[in-house]
Amino acid sequence: MVQELVDKYIFLLQTFMDAGEGGLSLEEISSRWEARYGSAYPRRSFANHREAVSQVFGVEIACNRSTNRYYIDSARSTVDKREATEYLVNLFTVNSLLAQSREKLIGRVSVENIPSGANHLLPIMQAMLDGEVLRITYRKYMSSGDESRTIRPYAVKEFEKRWYVVAYSKEADALRVFALDRVSRIEKTGGHFRMPGNFDVEDLFADSYGIYLPEGEPARLIRLKCTKREAAYLKDLPLHPSQVLEKETDTECIFALRLIPNTNFIMDLCKRGGRIEVLEPESLRNAVIQELKMALNQYEKV
Repeated sequence: MVQELVDKYIFLLQTFMDAGEGGLSLEEISSRWEARYGSAYPRRSFANHREAVSQVFGVEIACNRSTNRYYIDSARSTVDKREATEYLVNLFTVNSLLAQSREKLIGRVSVENIPSGANHLLPIMQAMLDGEVLRITYRKYMSSGDESRTIRPYAVKEFEKRWYVVAYSKEADALRVFALDRVSRIEKTGGHFRMPGNFDVEDLFADSYGIYLPEGEPARLIRLKCTKREAAYLKDLPLHPSQVLEKETDTECIFALRLIPNTNFIMDLCKRGGRIEVLEPESLRNAVIQELKMALNQYEKV
């Protein structure tokens, strides 16, 4: 049931994204629906799906009353998150296509085998939509056993090809982030919750790197010097939304960004080796140096 509903939300959203600013009439929408699902599309169902698309993806499907055509309202939609929305749509679309065409495309599609936890996205997102309290069975890294957590799922977030749920944890009485690939079971509790009116997952992680929740530490100005080759990668895939190119010469580039340094960020800098150098702050520079020295010592042991 959940899979079917999300597939319909995705189809509706993709249909309007493809239609562009001109939008679609209710008759055109119904025609596309019947061609896809082989059944009529009642106006009430369309209204319910419009609301679901708004809640799940932050995209408003509005109606121009003078023409009776429906379209994506950029002014009311989360325009700044359009790329993330399109990514999520593509994720479900591609997964659905692969599932339907597995035999026909065998030997022609290669997918990296990563324990992303994407199989839990559908029930989590449905619970977000319905405001349902869930109970998850969760195992932390370095933990000897499973733990039960009662959560209010507020948002989902993807980082480095893994999915996470940002949720209020009853046991911790605070926000927590749970990796979906560490969840082995999801159960409905029968309870419901109301979302905090000012919650926005992008704002929550605005100063963070990855999936680390900010814990009172202020964001800091970070300046990085890198080779021209590494700069090309950073221009295409910035380390953080705050990243800006500060200086560029024939041999190197300097980037500035503002975030809260954490272990994940330090590891990301270390994996780039000699192609990148931390100029400031000194504390981050020293942390990277320490990690690199520890790695070198592993190879210098006699």
